[in-house]
Amino acid sequence: MKLKVLGCHGGELPSCRTTCFLVDEVLALDAGALTSTLTLDQLCKVDDILVGHSHFDHVKDLPLLADLVIGRREGPVTIHASRECAKALRDYMFNNSLWPDFTRIPTRKDPVLRIKTFRAGSAFQVGRYHVQSIPVSHPVESCGFVITHGQSSLAMSGDTGPTDKLWRTLNKVKNLKALLVETSFPNALQELADLSGHLTPRTLQTELSKFERNGAEVLLYHLKPAFVSQLKREVAGLPVGVLELGDTFEF
Repeated sequence: MKLKVLGCHGGELPSCRTTCFLVDEVLALDAGALTSTLTLDQLCKVDDILVGHSHFDHVKDLPLLADLVIGRREGPVTIHASRECAKALRDYMFNNSLWPDFTRIPTRKDPVLRIKTFRAGSAFQVGRYHVQSIPVSHPVESCGFVITHGQSSLAMSGDTGPTDKLWRTLNKVKNLKALLVETSFPNALQELADLSGHLTPRTLQTELSKFERNGAEVLLYHLKPAFVSQLKREVAGLPVGVLELGDTFEF
């Protein structure tokens, strides 16, 4: 699997883009930076999008994507979302008020977008990838994922505070090459992190003690733009890397 970092921040500024990763040019993990980074031809190659939860920074490019690729693909782009997330997308985004319902445009039988739901905690197939969803700890229903193709697996925490289900699942995964894990706020804002369901370097260190990493890389994302420098200093002593825009990996 080839992974490209399109967005790895917990907010957007000219030098920061919200969460979005691209696997093998065809599978997107969250949709925070699709239309701001990919060309039209590249956008048309994206067949599936895994959405971890409904918060705006993770889904914001879905409406613009639909508007750009209409008439340029033979089939719909499939958005894979948990039941709660799918309901939010239908009720609040593609509702013909905030944005046209591209799940029915140009026709119900041949839409630009298709929303396919999954039960949080279930496993399912997305193209050539096997996906295990993992419920994590956040104010809305949020999932992490393990994506497996061939002999390699890649994991993503999703937006989460302290959790146990994620680590129990990851510790059973064979050939896990890398874990993308969120870390949003500096230690001084621990109360805010706890309230909003995010990690700080302090809670990240505790969480990693639950992880039998077996050689897997741990790569941090979702750093809030106002605190990137501070967060990098606070995680400097931990066995982790910090993702940067444009990073690419092969697993």
